[in-house]
Amino acid sequence: MTQRIDYMKTSPAGVKALGGVHAYIGQCGLEKSLVELVDLRVSQINGCAFCLDMHTRALLAQGMTPVKLALVQVWEEAGNVFSAREKAALAWAETVTRVADTHVPDSAFDAAAAVFSEKELADLTMAIGLINAYNRLAISFRNVPREAAEG
Repeated sequence: MTQRIDYMKTSPAGVKALGGVHAYIGQCGLEKSLVELVDLRVSQINGCAFCLDMHTRALLAQGMTPVKLALVQVWEEAGNVFSAREKAALAWAETVTRVADTHVPDSAFDAAAAVFSEKELADLTMAIGLINAYNRLAISFRNVPREAAEG
């Protein structure tokens, strides 16, 4: 795979603007591991190799076990491996990412709102929107995963 465009060089102001949202998410109060987990799941749904590589490495560095990492894509079937908060975030991430199909039903909102405060839910939704934007950039312009670049 060859990178099509280095959007970080060709559109530095746009990347900086996305970076501002990323910086906000990093200090908004949501657990970093929760955001990374959501980033990984959304990247799985979207099929973004670059982001899967990045968020897998980040979660491993934060201490997530390889077994838990392997179960992210089947979190609903993983029993008590994921906390109630993680499950709620993953469910919300899935329905928001698949918005064209799900239209984010009231039942999904009610389930997420039962676990997260309004601010947390707004911030989590911004994080989901951001990783979806990053996935679209990385996929569209064929960002090469670190593993492939190094290997």
